[in-house]
Amino acid sequence: MRRLVLVFVLLALVAAGCGEDENNTGTAGETEGTAVADTEGIYLDINDLKYQIEMSRYMNPSDVEDAEYLKGLPAGTAPPGGKATWFGVWVRVENVTDQAHPAADTWEIRDTLDNIYRPIPIDTDVNVFAFKPGIEVPAGATLPLASTAAGQGPIQGSLLLFKVTNDSLQNRPLELRFSNGQQGGQTGVYDLDV
Repeated sequence: MRRLVLVFVLLALVAAGCGEDENNTGTAGETEGTAVADTEGIYLDINDLKYQIEMSRYMNPSDVEDAEYLKGLPAGTAPPGGKATWFGVWVRVENVTDQAHPAADTWEIRDTLDNIYRPIPIDTDVNVFAFKPGIEVPAGATLPLASTAAGQGPIQGSLLLFKVTNDSLQNRPLELRFSNGQQGGQTGVYDLDV
Protein backbone atom coordinates (compact mmCIF):
# COMPACT_ATOMS: atom_id res chain seq x y z
CA MET A 1 0.00 0.00 0.00
CA ARG A 2 2.84 2.40 0.86
CA ARG A 3 4.44 1.79 -2.51
CA LEU A 4 1.18 2.52 -4.30
CA VAL A 5 0.78 5.81 -2.39
CA LEU A 6 4.41 6.71 -3.16
CA VAL A 7 3.85 6.01 -6.86
CA PHE A 8 0.76 8.25 -6.91
CA VAL A 9 2.61 11.05 -5.10
CA LEU A 10 5.50 10.87 -7.57
CA LEU A 11 3.13 10.85 -10.55
CA ALA A 12 1.31 13.88 -9.15
CA LEU A 13 4.61 15.76 -8.73
CA VAL A 14 5.69 14.92 -12.27
CA ALA A 15 2.31 15.97 -13.68
CA ALA A 16 2.43 19.26 -11.76
CA GLY A 17 5.82 20.07 -13.28
CA CYS A 18 4.69 19.33 -16.83
CA GLY A 19 1.78 21.75 -17.04
CA GLU A 20 1.74 25.02 -18.96
CA ASP A 21 1.05 28.21 -17.05
CA GLU A 22 -1.99 29.91 -18.57
CA ASN A 23 -0.64 33.40 -17.88
CA ASN A 24 2.90 32.65 -19.06
CA THR A 25 4.27 33.68 -15.68
CA GLY A 26 6.09 30.41 -15.00
CA THR A 27 9.81 29.75 -15.24
CA ALA A 28 10.01 30.71 -18.90
CA GLY A 29 7.27 33.24 -19.59
CA GLU A 30 6.77 35.39 -22.66
CA THR A 31 5.22 38.84 -22.67
CA GLU A 32 5.15 41.43 -25.43
CA GLY A 33 8.08 40.16 -27.48
CA THR A 34 10.20 39.24 -24.47
CA ALA A 35 10.93 35.72 -23.25
CA VAL A 36 12.09 35.51 -19.65
CA ALA A 37 13.72 32.73 -17.64
CA ASP A 38 14.22 33.09 -13.90
CA THR A 39 17.29 30.87 -14.00
CA GLU A 40 20.03 29.63 -16.29
CA GLY A 41 19.65 26.32 -18.09
CA ILE A 42 16.13 27.02 -19.39
CA TYR A 43 15.77 27.14 -23.18
CA LEU A 44 14.38 30.39 -24.60
CA ASP A 45 13.01 30.46 -28.16
CA ILE A 46 14.07 33.82 -29.60
CA ASN A 47 13.80 34.71 -33.29
CA ASP A 48 13.78 31.10 -34.58
CA LEU A 49 16.71 30.01 -32.38
CA LYS A 50 16.88 28.21 -29.03
CA TYR A 51 19.20 29.80 -26.46
CA GLN A 52 20.49 28.26 -23.26
CA ILE A 53 22.89 29.67 -20.68
CA GLU A 54 25.21 26.82 -19.78
CA MET A 55 26.97 28.66 -16.96
CA SER A 56 27.93 32.06 -15.61
CA ARG A 57 30.67 32.77 -13.09
CA TYR A 58 33.47 35.01 -11.89
CA MET A 59 36.76 34.47 -13.69
CA ASN A 60 40.27 34.36 -12.26
CA PRO A 61 43.06 35.28 -14.71
CA SER A 62 45.56 33.40 -12.49
CA ASP A 63 43.65 30.15 -13.01
CA VAL A 64 45.03 28.00 -15.87
CA GLU A 65 41.60 27.34 -17.41
CA ASP A 66 40.40 30.93 -17.09
CA ALA A 67 43.63 32.27 -18.62
CA GLU A 68 42.71 30.39 -21.82
CA TYR A 69 39.25 31.98 -21.84
CA LEU A 70 40.82 35.44 -21.52
CA LYS A 71 42.94 35.16 -24.67
CA GLY A 72 42.17 37.47 -27.61
CA LEU A 73 41.25 40.58 -25.65
CA PRO A 74 41.51 43.83 -27.62
CA ALA A 75 44.90 45.53 -27.36
CA GLY A 76 44.99 47.94 -24.45
CA THR A 77 42.15 46.27 -22.52
CA ALA A 78 42.86 47.02 -18.88
CA PRO A 79 42.35 44.18 -16.44
CA PRO A 80 39.68 44.77 -13.82
CA GLY A 81 40.98 46.70 -10.84
CA GLY A 82 40.13 45.98 -7.22
CA LYS A 83 36.58 47.26 -7.71
CA ALA A 84 35.66 45.01 -10.68
CA THR A 85 36.03 41.46 -11.93
CA TRP A 86 35.90 39.43 -15.13
CA PHE A 87 32.53 37.68 -15.43
CA GLY A 88 31.90 34.95 -18.00
CA VAL A 89 28.60 33.77 -19.47
CA TRP A 90 28.65 30.62 -21.62
CA VAL A 91 25.82 30.38 -24.13
CA ARG A 92 24.56 27.61 -26.41
CA VAL A 93 22.47 28.40 -29.50
CA GLU A 94 20.48 25.80 -31.43
CA ASN A 95 18.80 26.19 -34.80
CA VAL A 96 16.07 23.57 -35.22
CA THR A 97 14.74 25.12 -38.43
CA ASP A 98 15.66 24.32 -42.04
CA GLN A 99 17.12 27.81 -42.67
CA ALA A 100 20.17 29.63 -41.31
CA HIS A 101 19.47 32.43 -38.80
CA PRO A 102 21.76 35.03 -37.24
CA ALA A 103 22.44 34.67 -33.52
CA ALA A 104 21.75 37.59 -31.22
CA ASP A 105 24.14 40.49 -31.78
CA THR A 106 23.17 42.63 -28.79
CA TRP A 107 24.05 41.35 -25.31
CA GLU A 108 24.13 43.12 -21.96
CA ILE A 109 24.06 42.48 -18.24
CA ARG A 110 21.92 44.77 -16.07
CA ASP A 111 21.85 45.01 -12.31
CA THR A 112 18.92 46.19 -10.18
CA LEU A 113 20.18 49.80 -10.33
CA ASP A 114 20.14 49.72 -14.16
CA ASN A 115 23.93 49.65 -14.51
CA ILE A 116 24.61 48.10 -17.92
CA TYR A 117 27.61 46.02 -18.97
CA ARG A 118 28.33 44.92 -22.53
CA PRO A 119 30.63 42.08 -23.58
CA ILE A 120 34.29 42.66 -24.29
CA PRO A 121 34.84 41.90 -28.01
CA ILE A 122 37.16 38.88 -28.01
CA ASP A 123 39.07 37.98 -31.18
CA THR A 124 37.48 34.66 -32.23
CA ASP A 125 40.52 33.87 -34.41
CA VAL A 126 42.64 33.80 -31.24
CA ASN A 127 40.12 32.49 -28.70
CA VAL A 128 38.25 29.36 -29.81
CA PHE A 129 35.90 29.61 -26.81
CA ALA A 130 34.57 33.10 -27.58
CA PHE A 131 31.02 33.70 -28.80
CA LYS A 132 30.76 35.72 -32.00
CA PRO A 133 27.65 37.96 -31.77
CA GLY A 134 25.51 37.92 -34.91
CA ILE A 135 27.13 34.76 -36.29
CA GLU A 136 25.00 32.83 -38.76
CA VAL A 137 23.73 29.58 -37.19
CA PRO A 138 23.35 26.96 -39.96
CA ALA A 139 20.09 25.02 -40.31
CA GLY A 140 19.97 22.13 -37.84
CA ALA A 141 23.23 23.20 -36.15
CA THR A 142 24.15 24.01 -32.56
CA LEU A 143 26.76 26.57 -31.49
CA PRO A 144 29.36 25.90 -30.37
CA LEU A 145 29.78 23.26 -33.05
CA ALA A 146 30.44 19.77 -31.70
CA SER A 147 33.65 19.66 -33.75
CA THR A 148 35.20 22.58 -31.81
CA ALA A 149 37.05 22.79 -28.48
CA ALA A 150 34.17 24.82 -27.02
CA GLY A 151 31.67 22.19 -28.19
CA GLN A 152 33.73 19.32 -26.75
CA GLY A 153 34.79 21.06 -23.53
CA PRO A 154 33.19 20.54 -20.15
CA ILE A 155 30.94 23.61 -20.45
CA GLN A 156 29.83 23.09 -24.09
CA GLY A 157 29.03 26.76 -24.50
CA SER A 158 30.63 29.82 -26.11
CA LEU A 159 31.96 32.58 -23.88
CA LEU A 160 30.64 36.11 -23.54
CA LEU A 161 33.10 38.05 -21.35
CA PHE A 162 32.08 41.03 -19.23
CA LYS A 163 33.93 43.35 -16.85
CA VAL A 164 31.50 43.93 -13.97
CA THR A 165 31.94 46.06 -10.85
CA ASN A 166 31.84 44.30 -7.50
CA ASP A 167 29.02 46.63 -6.41
CA SER A 168 26.84 45.42 -9.29
CA LEU A 169 27.45 41.81 -8.31
CA GLN A 170 25.66 42.65 -5.06
CA ASN A 171 22.73 44.33 -6.89
CA ARG A 172 21.03 41.07 -7.83
CA PRO A 173 19.42 39.57 -9.67
CA LEU A 174 21.67 40.32 -12.61
CA GLU A 175 19.80 40.06 -15.90
CA LEU A 176 21.36 38.96 -19.15
CA ARG A 177 19.40 40.57 -22.02
CA PHE A 178 19.94 39.71 -25.67
CA SER A 179 18.34 40.35 -29.04
CA ASN A 180 19.06 40.91 -32.71
CA GLY A 181 19.44 44.64 -32.42
CA GLN A 182 19.89 45.09 -36.18
CA GLN A 183 16.85 42.99 -37.10
CA GLY A 184 14.48 43.61 -34.18
CA GLY A 185 12.25 40.80 -32.99
CA GLN A 186 12.11 39.26 -29.54
CA THR A 187 14.33 39.95 -26.57
CA GLY A 188 15.52 37.19 -24.26
CA VAL A 189 16.11 37.76 -20.55
CA TYR A 190 17.84 35.42 -18.10
CA ASP A 191 18.29 35.95 -14.38
CA LEU A 192 21.91 34.92 -13.92
CA ASP A 193 22.80 32.49 -11.12
CA VAL A 194 25.34 34.68 -9.34
